[in-house]
Amino acid sequence: MEFDVQLKESIKEVENILEEFLPKGKDIPKIIIEAMEYSLMNGGKRLRPILLIEAAKCVEGDKNKVLPLACAIEMIHTYSLIHDDLPAMDDDDYRRGKLTNHKVFGEGMSVLAGDALLNYAFEIMLTHIPENYKEMMNYLKAVKEIAYAAGIQGMIGGQVKDLEYKEGVMDLETLQYIHIHKTGALIKASLRAGAIASGATKEQLKVLTVFGEKIGLAFQIVDDILDVIGDQKKLGKAIGSDQKNHKITYPSVYGLERSQQMIEKLLQEALNHLKLFGSKGQFLGELGKFICKREY
Repeated sequence: MEFDVQLKESIKEVENILEEFLPKGKDIPKIIIEAMEYSLMNGGKRLRPILLIEAAKCVEGDKNKVLPLACAIEMIHTYSLIHDDLPAMDDDDYRRGKLTNHKVFGEGMSVLAGDALLNYAFEIMLTHIPENYKEMMNYLKAVKEIAYAAGIQGMIGGQVKDLEYKEGVMDLETLQYIHIHKTGALIKASLRAGAIASGATKEQLKVLTVFGEKIGLAFQIVDDILDVIGDQKKLGKAIGSDQKNHKITYPSVYGLERSQQMIEKLLQEALNHLKLFGSKGQFLGELGKFICKREY
């Protein structure tokens, strides 16, 4: 199957799962469900849940058993985007070609929508704990992996540093810290969680971890480049925000050409690690290429 076709099918599968898991109930205020759904179902590449599912497949895990984790990690990612777009953070008006959550529902409701998605993600994961003891322990380790990556030692830690250095006064070490934690942590956790929940060996987990680290950093460097030379229509948001906010980025430090060379190096290193999985890792490798060569 061609990669583009398989990717579209994977995206559709994830979106069907998300729709199935969306909260329903008469006791829940309608407005909060609408605000959650507005951002959660507003398109997107669905990379994190697909990475999680593919990691499970690589280690011969049961895809159906990791679907709650995949759904949850996309909810956590979406909550972070809602909060990122707020005036107190990046102050963006558009996300994926549509008005950002706070522009539609107001700042207060957007804060609550993000909070709701984060909490509901853990509710979903904990509602679907396997009954088999060994599977249960692996599953709970995967939940912990996601919690760690989303928290102060992962994504939130990166966001904190990003806010601290919003005026661009930072060194390269801090820039790398932000990229690795703010974006890379959840990407790496997607792969690790899928593998851990599926009973991966130490060698398999190490390979997927390194792959995630390389692809996670490359993902953010690509974002930096697209903010300079990207197509605003394809991106669905304004470009030039990094320069407007006086942020230090890889292109601003290394230039576009060297930044692109760094992406290629990270990609090749990531792909080399997937050889352990043979044909099982083929789609994951193509996904890595897509991440590094994307235009949106």
